[in-house]
Amino acid sequence: MTGQSLPLPFTPPVALTIAGSDSGGGAGIAADLKTFAAHGVFGTLAITAITAQDTAGVHNAIPVDPSLLDAQIDAVLGDFPVSVAKTGMLATLELLELIIDRVKTKRLPPLVVDPVMVSTSGAALFEGDAAAAYRRLLPYALVLTPNLPEAEALLGTRVKYLSDMRDAAKALHDLGPQVVVVKGGHLPGPRAVDVVAGGGELLELGFPMVQTRNVHGSGCTLSAAIAANLALGYSPVDSVRRARVFVTDAIVRSSNWVLGSGHGPLDHFGAVVPRGRH
Repeated sequence: MTGQSLPLPFTPPVALTIAGSDSGGGAGIAADLKTFAAHGVFGTLAITAITAQDTAGVHNAIPVDPSLLDAQIDAVLGDFPVSVAKTGMLATLELLELIIDRVKTKRLPPLVVDPVMVSTSGAALFEGDAAAAYRRLLPYALVLTPNLPEAEALLGTRVKYLSDMRDAAKALHDLGPQVVVVKGGHLPGPRAVDVVAGGGELLELGFPMVQTRNVHGSGCTLSAAIAANLALGYSPVDSVRRARVFVTDAIVRSSNWVLGSGHGPLDHFGAVVPRGRH
């Protein structure tokens, strides 16, 4: 001991994920908490549904009772200084209405909305008319992150090409979110492009298309990374830029993994955890 006092430990910012579980560990709550941790953000959670899920698909899902979701959120917000929240799978109209009521009455922090309707494997993740329900939440979103099928569902129009994405981003922005990210991972070609509307700008963020089947949880990871960067103090548009870099790197690092028989998970910790034996 030198007799010198040690510096006080850094207290991390806190983010909340409101989403479903994934027993395979690649998406949902699992992906969100890994992403928060990789950014140095303390993650809290409120589970909307328990799923039996792996890389091949969603085999079963049971939504929680609305009163239990409400109690989870109350417990977290009553004890932690949560600066930002994100939603993933909301499962039912009752659970989504609970979130709408909380944001309308300012009982949730700024919200990143990932409008989860269908899983990567094609399983429905919302009971009822998901698009109509989510349209009611859009005016309260700080950031909205639809992929192409979700943008099509929310707008009732085709979104197949980059020009369609630009139109969709502007149309969705007009529905109330401060920033909209229309994700271009479903576009064919050597590069994918996300279109971002917000802050008086229409931006195109291009990145290499990685040839891999390991993309399970990429949408959850992007929205969680945006939330983490918001918690760290970055602006919404800068948070989107930083999140896209994080997700692309995570996909690149896991591109050759062989985990599971279907769409494998991402490497959320590759940039911070040493590899190999020591």
